[in-house]
Amino acid sequence: MVREVQPNIYIIEVPLPGNPLTCLNSYLIKGKKRNLLIDTGLNHEECKKAMLEGLASLNVKLEETEIFVTHMHVDHSGLIPVLANDLTKVYCSNLDAHLINCCVPNCTGTSEFLNEMQKLLLMHGFPLGEVYQAIYEHPAREHNMGKVQLFHIVRENDLLQVGDYKFKCVGTPGHSPGHMCLYEINEKFLICGDHILDEIIPTVKITKWSANPLGNYLDSLDKIAEMDISFALPAHGKTINNVKARVNELRQHHEIRLNEVLGILGDKSRMNAYQVASKITWDVEYASWEQLPVLLKYFAGCVAASYLIYLCNQNMARKIDSEEVIYFELI
Repeated sequence: MVREVQPNIYIIEVPLPGNPLTCLNSYLIKGKKRNLLIDTGLNHEECKKAMLEGLASLNVKLEETEIFVTHMHVDHSGLIPVLANDLTKVYCSNLDAHLINCCVPNCTGTSEFLNEMQKLLLMHGFPLGEVYQAIYEHPAREHNMGKVQLFHIVRENDLLQVGDYKFKCVGTPGHSPGHMCLYEINEKFLICGDHILDEIIPTVKITKWSANPLGNYLDSLDKIAEMDISFALPAHGKTINNVKARVNELRQHHEIRLNEVLGILGDKSRMNAYQVASKITWDVEYASWEQLPVLLKYFAGCVAASYLIYLCNQNMARKIDSEEVIYFELI
């Protein structure tokens, strides 16, 4: 489905097979000489078909189109090689550009990103069998770009002109280490990737490349709340018409969850992230932690670790490094 959301700005809905988010909102901004496509979809035939048909319906030529990637995740970056040639400018933050390329398999068939995530899962208490299965099922293994991309690096406050629109780059790390939004400085709207979503809580997960992802995310929420934003166009779900109210809801969610994690830690002398994740009241349809699919356990455990690391940075918990597994306890 393709629809116009602002003059010369169109949503191309790209299906995400097997993903609970169901589809990606890719934004095509038509310019006088150059167009800008924001986010791409997975490296998957169904995504490719929807994207190319959507662009064709808008009479968009790929050779006249640049690409902006809000962040590293493969539902946003996977189709870049299909849409870009050697002369196409593909914009991304420096850190997430590096991480996108880290997801591409090396000569041994593995990728730096998934190798590092495997190490992190083991360090945070995941059973070995579940680690192997989670890495095997991870979307970055199957739906990454397939080859390394040369990116045009954008930084905070860089400006991009597309037709009558002038966008300022706004760094919003948290959901990914180098997540970046685009702020239209005249009409005052935000194209916000996965930083803020209307009815979904963006995941904030640990990686090797972010020392305190939840702290970064909360700071990024505060940054957005201070801006004059008329509405926000997210990468999934509906337009957000009251950005400050949604930011407050997201902050409240994390405050509630942090208090829950503190309560869980209070029941034990020390726990690892996997153990804490197994006791959090996740909003899922499964009756118990044991019933959760391994990939959901992966996301839950990585989120739990981000809460625990945040509490350590707030001097409310401490990290205990053993030889193999990291544990946490209250101070």
